[in-house]
Amino acid sequence: MTDVTDRIVAVTGATDGIGRAMVHRLAAAGATTIVHGRSAQRVDDTIAEIRAAQPAATLFGYVADFASLAAVRAFAETLATDFPRIDVLINNAGIGSGGRGGAREISADGYELRFAVNFLAPFLLTGLTLPLARESSAARIVNVASIGQAPLDFEDVMLEHGYDGGRAYSQSKLALITFTFALAERLRSAGIENVTANVLHPSSLMPTKMVFESFGYTLSTLEAGVEATLRLAVAPALAGVSGRYYDVLREDRAQSQAYDEGARERLWSLAERLCGFAYLSSKTASTVVPPVQGPAPLGAVTQSMANSDTPV
Repeated sequence: MTDVTDRIVAVTGATDGIGRAMVHRLAAAGATTIVHGRSAQRVDDTIAEIRAAQPAATLFGYVADFASLAAVRAFAETLATDFPRIDVLINNAGIGSGGRGGAREISADGYELRFAVNFLAPFLLTGLTLPLARESSAARIVNVASIGQAPLDFEDVMLEHGYDGGRAYSQSKLALITFTFALAERLRSAGIENVTANVLHPSSLMPTKMVFESFGYTLSTLEAGVEATLRLAVAPALAGVSGRYYDVLREDRAQSQAYDEGARERLWSLAERLCGFAYLSSKTASTVVPPVQGPAPLGAVTQSMANSDTPV
């Protein structure tokens, strides 16, 4: 890995899968590493494991359940207090399809769970931490998506009709890709030249708990996904590159809706309303806007979400 001893790197979903492997690599290379997870115990265990191998590692652990936008806000506020800047933000946390025949689940805010965790949470976290990224000499935002992509039906984004977990996962990942393209455009339009944004499918069916539970077999190594993601995060050859989608190491094209300017603007506006937060507007000012009131939660919010995304 290139020298990262002067870099502050935040990895969400860092207590399992490629997230956990990435923070091991980053800490070993000397980066100040921010370890995020949903479980305090798993965050502590991850940090203890790294410290056992790298006693001098500079590590900071944070707990936030991305099924709650309030938790995302609190996480971002703590980061702003604890750090002068963030050089790399890797939005890796996510939730899978839930398996065949899985029931529709909702977030703490009343939104379809996969859309909330896989898209709205990184949208909000990126916006809230953008001031920290702008303090870096060269910041990178890396979004971990998937080769599994489905276009959004803007008339039923929350999939209240004919729910399917696979479609919920795939549309949330296309939303993340579409957001990345729009983010790169808005950064350029705002004259923010020191922050880039890219997105990737890191590898297919890596050996993670989520993959074994859903498929029972693997196709790729964990190391392949780690290498592909860290390449976007730190490789000198990609300095200044922004608004690209990669299939592992190869630049590729995403599903066509991601290139539809109208869909990008519609998705961005929807996310601002759902999150109650607007940023990189035409005036480039971050403002709070009234959030959309989602449907009342139907029972307790699920506690089964995974900390680390495993694209398929």
